[in-house]
Amino acid sequence: MPNAARTDARQSDDVRKPDARPGNPRFSSGPCAKIPGFRLDMLEGAPLGRSHRAALGKDKLKAAIDGTREILGVPDEHRIGIVPASDTGAVEMAMWSLLGARKATMVAWESFGAGWVTDAVKQLKLDAEVVEAAYGQLPDMAALDWNTDVVFTWNGTTSGVRMPDGAAIPADREGLTICDATSAAFAQDLPWDKLDVVTFSWQKVLGGEAAHGMLILSPRAVERLESYTPAWPLPKIFRLTKGGKLNEGIFRGETINTPSMLAVEDYLVALDWARSVGGLEGLMARADANARTVWEFCETRDWIANLAEVPATRSNTSVCLKFTDPRIADGAAFAKAVAKRLEAEGVALDVGAYRDAPAGLRIWCGGTVETADVAALMPWIEWAFHAELAAQAA
Repeated sequence: MPNAARTDARQSDDVRKPDARPGNPRFSSGPCAKIPGFRLDMLEGAPLGRSHRAALGKDKLKAAIDGTREILGVPDEHRIGIVPASDTGAVEMAMWSLLGARKATMVAWESFGAGWVTDAVKQLKLDAEVVEAAYGQLPDMAALDWNTDVVFTWNGTTSGVRMPDGAAIPADREGLTICDATSAAFAQDLPWDKLDVVTFSWQKVLGGEAAHGMLILSPRAVERLESYTPAWPLPKIFRLTKGGKLNEGIFRGETINTPSMLAVEDYLVALDWARSVGGLEGLMARADANARTVWEFCETRDWIANLAEVPATRSNTSVCLKFTDPRIADGAAFAKAVAKRLEAEGVALDVGAYRDAPAGLRIWCGGTVETADVAALMPWIEWAFHAELAAQAA
């Protein structure tokens, strides 16, 4: 039952435009906001026009790998590689190279997880169990058969539902865990002892440039690569082994294809900024503060709510919201109109829900976003909601 602090959705629709505006209106969930204070001249150290195989290029790529290990706390025995085609390329590379040795379990609770299901079942034609949950919900992860190879997202970017922790994953599992962590890495504490493959892209929590993915392999994943050959042919950009052994060069920065040294420099700048705010702990605290600002706003209003149904599973990066007012005639049209109003005012860009997700808003709250900007956005959402209700009534 709403408490006295909640705003009555049937209050006057005559809401004035707020005076304060976010300093940075970029709340897209990918590519995400650049680091605070970003300037193009920060990239002057990029070795443009040079081979990535030259000593300088190799040093930059190795620095990107080493910085990733340092800030994320990746164990020394795990390999870290830079791969093509962003997080999608990294996930596909892992699935095509590792799956098929034993039964697979494909877990999906939002659109990207559903995409991995399609690839495993329809493209690779695997013997796979498919476990799904509706948007806003998390499947019962403890009930999965972890003796199969389990593929799942850690943070559902399009649903705002995340794994609360790794407690559901047994330490003595026989199968591999392949985790798409693209909107979780650098914002959430990943249990490296429970994850055999972790993937993410630069364009999410650190606001890097697109097209490059990161692939992190545990010793168990390396053992699978060296002891198992898939039944299907592997494209060149998916090949992680050579002569039956792991291609160690990939995990020293000797990339399979040509990387953008400008994008590499941008990632290095973002890693330096991450160090300046306290590393992983600082990044998580910034994301938590941003998300909490949105959650508290929703908790005091009865016309908007978090799409994630269980508080412990709420994402602190891709915060997805739904409108709940019964006066809304067409939910999809209403949400699009609200997002359009916010963009027209220049206070929030790209905050509409993902095309496959339920109608609503999606506000990126990763560490590169300033909490003051999130706080300034909230009254504008309230204004846009009431303004659109009035337009609908008219």
